[in-house]
Order: sequence, then structure tokens, then C-alpha cells
Amino acid sequence: MSLMENIQQVKQKIKKACEISQRNENEIKMIAVTKYVDIEQTREILELGIQHIGENRVQHALPKYEALSSMGVWHFIGHLQTNKVKQVIGKFDYIHSLDRLSLAEAIDKRAKQLQTKVKCFIQVNISGEESKGGVNPAELIDFCKSIRQYDSIQVIGFMTMAPNIKNQDLIRSVFRGLREWRDQINQEKIFSEPLEELSMGMSNDFEIAIEEGATFIRLGTVLFKN
Repeated sequence: MSLMENIQQVKQKIKKACEISQRNENEIKMIAVTKYVDIEQTREILELGIQHIGENRVQHALPKYEALSSMGVWHFIGHLQTNKVKQVIGKFDYIHSLDRLSLAEAIDKRAKQLQTKVKCFIQVNISGEESKGGVNPAELIDFCKSIRQYDSIQVIGFMTMAPNIKNQDLIRSVFRGLREWRDQINQEKIFSEPLEELSMGMSNDFEIAIEEGATFIRLGTVLFKN
């Protein structure tokens, strides 16, 4: 199948998931994850109307950014090392993996140097898997309160990853858990503005994520399959 056909197929699945959950399709933003894709394929997906590009690794992302930065909105979705922050801030529009105060401090410092504000998702380890990054939910409220001191960081929502398993009920519980935490943080008015965004759902589980409230879905293989 062509890239265009893959996109149309995904859009149909998004539409169906929105119908099930009585949501508006316009609430869902599709991020094309291009970590295994070259510059030309990244250009192609941008030209086909996918506005958001997601990258996991700085060294792979920068050549694509340099070639195509004016064409899209750039998301850093992988683990971000503090020593790579200088290479990312000022280029990527969104950071999806804010998970520790040392990283927040580095982002804030660099953002102040560039006189910019960085949109960040706090990554939360809802599933509790040791292999995944993210803030422990039991520490999330305190973490959110601590983040407020960094005024060059704009927290816009939360991100999580579900286990790569077939048990859809468990996957759903992870996504529902993230939504419930967002709602609780909003209810307690920890941030000056309510958090609207949830970055959750990948190629194998994005429909469940949409049904549970995702606003950004991160798709790789389902878009770029042959």
C-alpha cells in the first residue's frame, strides 16, 4: 500500500474510534513518527498533509529538521538526556518526555537563553513497567507542583505508553488512568491553566487511546508499512 493509502486507512480508524467515544475528529492530532524513515519519506508525509513529525533520537532528528523544519511541527518524543537539551530546545515545538526535575532545569535554562517558552508533556509511567520512563503516579502531584518554578516551561498535558500486549482491557486501563490523573490535576488547579492534552496511543493501540481521551497519537509503522 502507498503512504497515502495508509494515511487514509488510519483516518478511517480514527473516525470510527471517535464515533464510538462520541468525540470530534478534529480533537485528534496525528504525529508521524519518522525515526526509521529517511528525509525523502519524511518530506513525502509532510506534503501529504501530516503536519506533526515525531522523533526519538537527537542525532537522527537533526538532519531531517535542518532539511524540512519549515514544513512541519516538530515533536521530541523519546527519552531526552540533559546533555542533548541544547540541541533540541529552539528547534522542537513540543517535548513529550519531561520526567525529572534535572531535565526541567536544563530545558528552562536553555529556553531562557533563547527567550522562548517550551511546550512540554509530563511523561507518566502509568503501567509501572521498569523498562519505561516517566514519573511514578504516586509522585505526580508533587512533581507538578515542583515544575511550576520553571517559568519557561509550559506544561500542556501528560504522556504515557501502554504495555505492548494483547490484553486490551489492560491497555485501556493505562490510558484511562492517564486521563484520570489529568482530570485530578486540573481539579486541584495545580497549574494556572487547565491541562488539555493527552499524548498516548501508538500504531498498535491508538484506537483505544482515542476512545479514552487521547489528543495526540504517535504513529510509525502503521503509516510507513509497505
